Amino acid sequence: MRRSIIALSISLGVAFSSPMHAEGWQSDVIAVTQSQLSPSYWLQQGASAKMLMTNAQIQAFNDKLIKENKYIVDPLSFQKSLSKAELTSLINQASSVPKSPRFFTDGRQLTAKDFAKYQANLNINKVASTNLVRFGVVVKRTSLRTFPTWDRVLNSGLDHDLDRFQESGMFPGESVAVLHQSADKKWLLVRAYNYLAWTPAEDIAFADADKIKAYRDQENFLVITGAKVHTAYVPNDDARSEVQLDMGVRLPLVDNEQVPYLLNGQNTYASHIVQLPTRDENGQLAIKPAMISKTADVNIGYLAYTEQNLIKQGFKFLGERYGWGHDYNGRDCTGFVGEIYKSFGLLMPRNSGQQGSSEYGKNSRFDKNANEASKLSVVKNMAIGDLIYIPGHVMMYLGEHQGEPYVIHDVKGLGYNKGDGSFYSSALNGVSVTPLLPLRLSQETSYLDRVYNIKRIR
Repeated sequence: MRRSIIALSISLGVAFSSPMHAEGWQSDVIAVTQSQLSPSYWLQQGASAKMLMTNAQIQAFNDKLIKENKYIVDPLSFQKSLSKAELTSLINQASSVPKSPRFFTDGRQLTAKDFAKYQANLNINKVASTNLVRFGVVVKRTSLRTFPTWDRVLNSGLDHDLDRFQESGMFPGESVAVLHQSADKKWLLVRAYNYLAWTPAEDIAFADADKIKAYRDQENFLVITGAKVHTAYVPNDDARSEVQLDMGVRLPLVDNEQVPYLLNGQNTYASHIVQLPTRDENGQLAIKPAMISKTADVNIGYLAYTEQNLIKQGFKFLGERYGWGHDYNGRDCTGFVGEIYKSFGLLMPRNSGQQGSSEYGKNSRFDKNANEASKLSVVKNMAIGDLIYIPGHVMMYLGEHQGEPYVIHDVKGLGYNKGDGSFYSSALNGVSVTPLLPLRLSQETSYLDRVYNIKRIR
């Protein structure tokens, strides 16, 4: 779908260093030295500080994406009501019963009775002839789920890292169209800008669409540019205290003349004061001032879209645990690239297949009959930040080392063909730097064999 278990291997006759590296550092990841795990190494290879797109060009890019790409919407422009047929179709689209067997974490296979329980909570029998659409704002990092349940469900491989009911994540400040409520009233079916799924009702604050738009579109705003930043601690106010804000989160700033000297008993002079969305006792949107230290990794406005900043942003996630569908308080391969590009203000579809198949950007596409030479000619001319797509996975190009291309990506598996021809299989399970050409899905199939698109965001 979007997040794949990948492998590495020596292929194409390319010579790489062994797992024991020259500086005495030992790893089973081939062809990567300790120095290559620093952004400075790649920045020194000639990364440019030239602006790749201006803010106006990025806004035009997003506007075109919303207008033309079926996977991206402006939730606040969602239709104001849905017919019974329309809403029922959307519920079934989000919550279809999988064709493949699914298993609980204790190994028990889900039965028709189990799925009937989930389907009952979809609350389809309460769909009316006309259904008003409500609008809301995300107030804390939250999940998007296939069904309105927290049950973890695995595929036949029983890999506990891959919860097949986990679809994606959302972050504070994001707007949603709220389409439906579960029977137990604990879940909402929402249309986020790039996904349709169920989210916990307690993580959404309701408001009029116009009010949300006025809040969202303010010109004076702060962007989270670190992997994770937190608001300051606030005694007796969990809604504002140590709220996690992930890369790409955009929050309006409080106007300077409205910032008090003291906020929650703390002097404000060493902090940014943002307008944080919170949920009041009635579930309505309440905007409250919150503090973020001026030492935090943030930027006033979006970051400049440059090759240097693409590298810097990618490395801020290095070593973070792989999280399928934003599980484990992390992210997967498309969440990784999506959050990097959101720090420049650029939007993307959620899944790798949606990204790779879409026509936005500049695309170099390959059909199944494309030969190795035709792919290598494009690979050799990649630019920093280019996105490389294989079925179920995406990688971001970093640059070259000794003429060989390297990528950074959020990846689960590790494998490569050893010098004796045998296949080594292990795990990365996190954001990793690897060479590109040795990547393999199996002993016989290289990643280059499966590359179907290389996309440049311009």
